[in-house]
Amino acid sequence: MSMSSLAGATWERVVHVTAGPIRVPGDLAVPEGATGVVVFAHGSGSSRHSPRNRAVARALHERGLATLLIDLLTEEEEAVDAESARLRFDIGLLAERLEGATDWLTLQHAMRNLPVGYFGASTGAAAALVAAASRPEIVRAVVSRGGRPDLAAAALPRVQAPTLLIVGARDLPVIRMNEEALPLLACEKALTLVPGATHLFEEPGALEAVARLSGDWFLRHLAPSAE
Repeated sequence: MSMSSLAGATWERVVHVTAGPIRVPGDLAVPEGATGVVVFAHGSGSSRHSPRNRAVARALHERGLATLLIDLLTEEEEAVDAESARLRFDIGLLAERLEGATDWLTLQHAMRNLPVGYFGASTGAAAALVAAASRPEIVRAVVSRGGRPDLAAAALPRVQAPTLLIVGARDLPVIRMNEEALPLLACEKALTLVPGATHLFEEPGALEAVARLSGDWFLRHLAPSAE
């Protein structure tokens, strides 16, 4: 494992995560005294190097949460997807990879006793919801940023982890998708609109709002004091 720094974290390691039948690279960051770990599932055409997800991850480190950012596709699959945009919408495949990565995480000595949450963006949010439905005994909270929960519609009634859907207030098509998905969730749930934000949350203060809302949700459901 190679070492590098990531703001707000005690240490970060580049790891190779077993995710089903493949191994994918990931960035694991653990602040001292971490009270939970959040696995990130990136969205369409993105990667674990997404500056938006990494900004949210840094904010979570400052609040005592570990993070694992992974690529759900291999380099070869990414090349195929760059041409066809097909694999990024294969929610079953992405969820299977996320489930495998979650199983891997729970076997790591430093991580195995930490409650697990998912942070999913765009199509990655759909994969996170499907994986959460498949791992109810492990996944304790889900946050979706500009997500496509409609792509996980069949799994939504089975999600037990408290789920927060965050959408930009100006992202009208995605707002509708999330409003339609919300009643299908039988777990604790909330839909929050970030004022003035569009799909990528590029407006001043929008991503900071996402980080704050996400941190509040994860601390509430992952931190021991929340039990």
